[in-house]
Amino acid sequence: MKKGLLALLFVVSVMSAFAQQPDSVFVKGYTTGKNENKNGLHIAYSFDGKNWISIGNEFSFLRSDYGRWGSSKKMFDPVLVKNSTTEWACYFFTEAEHKVVGIAYSNDLVLWKPQDYFLYEEVKTRFPVINKALNSAAVVHKQPWSFIQALINHTDLEAYRNMQYSVNAQSFAEKNATLKPVNVSLSVNMGNKKKISDKLVGVFFEDLNYAADGGLYAELIQNRDFEYTSNDRREWNSTSYWKSSNGNLKIESTQPVHKNNPHYAVLQKDEQLQNEGFDGIAVAAGEKYNLSLFVRSANKGSLSIVLIDSNGTKVSNEITIAANTSNWKQYLAVFTANTTVKHARLSITAKKQETAVDVVSLFPQKTFRNRKNGLRADLAQAIADIKPRFMRFPGGCLAHGNGIDNIYRWKNSIGKLEERKPDFNLWGYHQTMGLGYYEYFQFCEDIGAEPLPVLAAGVPCQNSSHHHQTGIAGQQGGIPLNEMDAYIQDILDLIEWANADKNTTWGKLRAAAGHPAPFNLKYIGIGNEDLISEVFKERFAMIYKAIKAKYPAITVIGTVGPFYEGSDYSFGWDFASKLEVPMVDEHYYVPPAWLINNQDFYDKYDRKKSKVYLGEYAAHVRGRPNNMETALAEALYLCSVERNGDVVEMTSYAPLLAKEGHTQWNPDMIYFNNSEIKLTPGYEVQKMFGNNAGEEYIESSVTVDHGNADVQKRIATSVVKDAKTGDLIIKLVNLLPVETTVDVKDLNLSNYNIAKTVLQGNPDEKNVKPVTTTDVVLNNKLVLPKYSFTVLRIKAN
Repeated sequence: MKKGLLALLFVVSVMSAFAQQPDSVFVKGYTTGKNENKNGLHIAYSFDGKNWISIGNEFSFLRSDYGRWGSSKKMFDPVLVKNSTTEWACYFFTEAEHKVVGIAYSNDLVLWKPQDYFLYEEVKTRFPVINKALNSAAVVHKQPWSFIQALINHTDLEAYRNMQYSVNAQSFAEKNATLKPVNVSLSVNMGNKKKISDKLVGVFFEDLNYAADGGLYAELIQNRDFEYTSNDRREWNSTSYWKSSNGNLKIESTQPVHKNNPHYAVLQKDEQLQNEGFDGIAVAAGEKYNLSLFVRSANKGSLSIVLIDSNGTKVSNEITIAANTSNWKQYLAVFTANTTVKHARLSITAKKQETAVDVVSLFPQKTFRNRKNGLRADLAQAIADIKPRFMRFPGGCLAHGNGIDNIYRWKNSIGKLEERKPDFNLWGYHQTMGLGYYEYFQFCEDIGAEPLPVLAAGVPCQNSSHHHQTGIAGQQGGIPLNEMDAYIQDILDLIEWANADKNTTWGKLRAAAGHPAPFNLKYIGIGNEDLISEVFKERFAMIYKAIKAKYPAITVIGTVGPFYEGSDYSFGWDFASKLEVPMVDEHYYVPPAWLINNQDFYDKYDRKKSKVYLGEYAAHVRGRPNNMETALAEALYLCSVERNGDVVEMTSYAPLLAKEGHTQWNPDMIYFNNSEIKLTPGYEVQKMFGNNAGEEYIESSVTVDHGNADVQKRIATSVVKDAKTGDLIIKLVNLLPVETTVDVKDLNLSNYNIAKTVLQGNPDEKNVKPVTTTDVVLNNKLVLPKYSFTVLRIKAN
């Protein structure tokens, strides 16, 4: 009733405004110092040019995109200028010191083109008109009232949507405290079906939250090659996470093992060196661990190496290495742990003479599939258990990096470990590149997932802290055009490395790594959440055309920004449609109520345009937990995505992994520490969808015996058929605080063997597990517990 009244008042206010509208009013732009000057451009109007009324209560029509998230994105002294009958411009300073000027253009003050940035000294000489505007006391324009009314309508609509999306499970339950159990009629039309994607559920991997080094990558030694630097983290250097008994570990770079790893440690006689790993080294009694290190000693040094606990007690056998060469030599050995310790350390002692060491590596023998340089078995298995149809990597923002020099280069991640070129991670730590492209592709093959590498579109992240070409932070920049041919060749080389015969240049390197047969790459992503600027479009088009010319069978996936609407989304779709890009990557992180209220989002998509890869999505509530409320909202939305599986071909929840104590982003699908993993409700939903996928969508309809649309929206169903087994799969989501009884029409369920899996728990619960039973459904009626996700798998026989 309250929501209906608000809607009525909204309509009445709009009608009243039109009934009493003036011919024209004055309009101006302004900003405030609120939120550290991050609220952006506000717009006000006046009937007399003296008394001003803010539109939308200081609604943000444009926010600065300058600089890095958190530290920048500020706007000072904006000036709103009418350039022509259709185009507006906003000029603003990006900091209080007025060193950099931001410029943005719009036709309606709602949808803005990508921003440009210039040093103010350059503006003074190159753009005298802009300089004059920036120095004006005030810029006021007269506009028709209809133009202002359109802005008011926009802000009113945004306010209404925000109110709608703020409803959560608790507030809904409180508002509907008298709600009785609901009855639902589900009609299944087996004669009306359509083909949908067989790759709908996959996983997205990005080295965020220590997901790779210290996480999925099974390496137990941190800073194994002494290549940590202040670029990784301000306080880090080559000795970080190493502790020397001398108190001052000697680091040298003369004649290194490889030029890509220039630093190494030199131990003095009797010096003991310890590595604490990633929050300690977890070892289990009876398990074996492979040690590898490079050693050099001009005077025949000797090393004693052992695993110890925090008290210095040995927890493994002791290994002695005689360093009898003045050239670098790799030594291999095996530890067997004699006790279970969560926080062990590796201890290396120089016994005789000065001895140099580098690339000190320790792996459990039991990696996933027992692969060398492999993956942590429990984490990898948890991912495999989802049965993902594809795996996207290495990002995310990691792919296009913090500035041009930090763009992820796939060639740096292949070959021998000592030859790989490490780099800083834009999330604030270090990439060894140990978990590189070969390991990614091998893992995809091991779990039956299509590899989906994502490469930068010739531009770094627009939120980079440094603009390579002009020295201005925040603007996208791009690889110089005279270097784009080489960059494009790198991408073409990747496809050859993945798909070509072992006798080709790059196929030979793949074979040498241990995989003579091609990986059969089918998809490649170009770009990630990019600003759809002219710089981006020019470079993306060059890459796209080159791939299509040489490898027309490869499906190129474009990008349409980080939101479900707005400038990058609109301009990105226009650009993709013009180029006829076969698929685009959409991202959005939204409240559960957005997912509940937008189940028709893809119903409206043009089936003749690009297909969709929903590459990053998740439901976010206050505090960012991964709980039953977020998981059920995602399950409900995925039912609508399955219905639209003819246009949405792929989806992947994000992010995938997060290490406790090093989590930079919440929520995540899987949390872990060194000895255990913690599967979330969101993980269970992904697993239930992944294990119950279908290639045919069966038409169904639901009738709810309750007239409230908000109640109806919280019940969702999807019916698909598994083409391989012939099984019929019915998914049912109940996001209500009461149980729901479903009366299934058109199918006599009592005639079939049915596996019923139910995930159920209160909205704030984080530790829930699905329960599977073999059920006989009586009288075609099924009870869905409150706050539950149910899957019926009806056996073909």
